[in-house]
Amino acid sequence: MSQSRNLCPRSILLACALILSGCQPAENAGAVEFWAFGSEGEVARQLAGEFERLNPEIRVEVQQMPWSAAHEKLLTAYAGRNLPDVFQLGNTWIAEFAALRALDEVAARFGNTGRKDDYFEGALDAAVVEGRMWAVPWYVDTRILFYRRDLLEAAGIASPPRSWEGWFDALSRIRERTGAFGLFLPIDEWEVPVIFAMQQGAALLKDGNRYGDFLHPRFRVAFDAYLRWFREKLAPAETSGQMVNLYREFGRGYFAALITGPWNLGEFRRRLPNIDTAWDTAPLPSFDGSYPGISLAGGASLALAATSKRKEAAWKLIEFLAAPPQQVRLYRLTGDLPPGRTAWSDPGLAGDRRAQSFRSQMDRLLSPPKIPEWERIASRIAACAEQAVRGKVSPPAALEALNDEVDRILEKRRWLRERGL
Repeated sequence: MSQSRNLCPRSILLACALILSGCQPAENAGAVEFWAFGSEGEVARQLAGEFERLNPEIRVEVQQMPWSAAHEKLLTAYAGRNLPDVFQLGNTWIAEFAALRALDEVAARFGNTGRKDDYFEGALDAAVVEGRMWAVPWYVDTRILFYRRDLLEAAGIASPPRSWEGWFDALSRIRERTGAFGLFLPIDEWEVPVIFAMQQGAALLKDGNRYGDFLHPRFRVAFDAYLRWFREKLAPAETSGQMVNLYREFGRGYFAALITGPWNLGEFRRRLPNIDTAWDTAPLPSFDGSYPGISLAGGASLALAATSKRKEAAWKLIEFLAAPPQQVRLYRLTGDLPPGRTAWSDPGLAGDRRAQSFRSQMDRLLSPPKIPEWERIASRIAACAEQAVRGKVSPPAALEALNDEVDRILEKRRWLRERGL
C-alpha cells in the first residue's frame, strides 16, 4: 500500500475535526458510555456493575469489542463526533488521539486524586505526551524472560544471569547439551529489537521525532546483538505464526527461554501443568551491568473524550476503575499488571514469585516514541529485522532501508512542524 493511501484516512479525519470543532457540550444527564477491548472488555461489565452499586445515580453502558477492531472503531467514532465518554486506549495510540484533539487532558483531575506517587514512573509516563497527561494508566504490559529453570540447572547454572552475555553463554550450554534452541525471538515482532535499542541508549528517532535514527552507532550495536542470536543458531528463524504451538514446544524443550508478557503467566500454568515446577520468570538482563535491564511500557490507559457531555460522571468511573482495589480485581480477572505500587501488596501478587519478576521490571520501563506514526514505524522495524534475519539483505542495507522508510513515514510530520501545526 502506498504512503499516500496510508495517510489519506487520517488526513480526512483531521479535516473532519477542523470542520466539526466548536463549543464543548454542556454536562447533561444520561448513561456514561464505556468502551473496552479484548479480555478487559469481557470483564468491564462486572467492574461497571460494582461502580453502579456504589454510585446509584450513575448508569454505565458498556460496549466490548475485540482489539483487532478497536482502533478503526475509535477513529470512525471520532470522525462522527460520537466517541464514548470513557474508552480504553492502547498506550501507543495515545499520541495519535491527542493529536486529533479527541482527548480531554486529565492532569488536573488526576492530581486531585493524590495517587500520582503510587504509580510506577514508566507506567505514568506512557500516558504523557509532550508534557501533557491525556489518560490514566489502567494496566501495564511489559516483557520479561520466561525460561526452563530445569534446563539451566542441568547445565550447571543455579540462578538466571543478569547480563545478556551471561544468558548467551547459559543458553549456549543448553544448546550443546540438548540440541534445544536457546531463545525464541519471533522475527515478525518489533518489541525485542526496540528493547535492545533502548538498553543500548539508542533514541530511534531524532530532531524532534522528525527523522529516523536507525543508522546511529548505538542502534547498529543493538541490531547486531539481536542478529547474533540467529547467526549463532541460538534462536530459530521463525515467525510467531510458524511456531504452531508455543506452549507445546516450550514444554518439550524445543527452546529454553522466550521474552513475553504477563498474559502468559496464566497460560503457562493452564497449558503446561506437567512442567509447572520446571519453568520460571526473570526480569530482563542488560548490556551495561544494570539490573533489571530496560523493558517496554506497554498496556492500556483510560481516556476521557473531549466531546463527552458527562465528564464529571465519566471521571468518577475512571477514578474508580484506576483505584488500587480495581487494579487488583482486574489482575485477578485478566492477569493484567497493576500500574500502581499499592496494588502489588495484594497477597495474590506479593506471594507469587513468578509475578514478582514483573514487579521488579516495573522500575525499569520506557515508552517507544510518542507520535501518531509509531505503529507504522514499528511494523517497518519488524519487517526489516525479518529480512536481515533471513539473509535477504545485509544488516547495513536493512538499516539503510529502514531509515529511508521511516523518513518517508515522517514526511507529513515534518511538513506540519515546519508550519507550526
